[in-house]
Amino acid sequence: MSKLFVRTGIDFATCQQALAHIGEEMLAKGVVHATYPAALVEREAVFPTGIALEKHAVAIPHCEAVHAREAAIYLIRPDKPVNFQQADDDAEIAVSLIIALIVENPAAQLVLLRRLFSELQNPTTLEALLNAPDHQLGALFEEAIMMAEPCKQAS
Repeated sequence: MSKLFVRTGIDFATCQQALAHIGEEMLAKGVVHATYPAALVEREAVFPTGIALEKHAVAIPHCEAVHAREAAIYLIRPDKPVNFQQADDDAEIAVSLIIALIVENPAAQLVLLRRLFSELQNPTTLEALLNAPDHQLGALFEEAIMMAEPCKQAS
């Protein structure tokens, strides 16, 4: 099971600023190696993670499993949308929810990404995550995403 970290009440001027924050926070929490912050930024530059959904957009930044110490998710709901480059386009998109994945097993990463895409395409789930009170966001995310099907990770 992944550790879940949640942050609200934060603003980022750019996606680079958001990625730098994610790198620093996950390093401070001890769930990543020192190589993670740079790897996260480098991967986002080559493989952008902004995803347009029905009414909103999310970003799911992540990098190779070799940079992880243990599985974790850092869920960030910034006070105002942050522009990320779209995964399937050269355009930028205003992202309302950032879900950084730290996965130590590449197969588990694919399972988690599929689950995220599936659940986030449900407008009701995404609206609930965007509108939940700050103190309920983590529990709601776990219920909607993490409990949607069992997490399968090799030990």
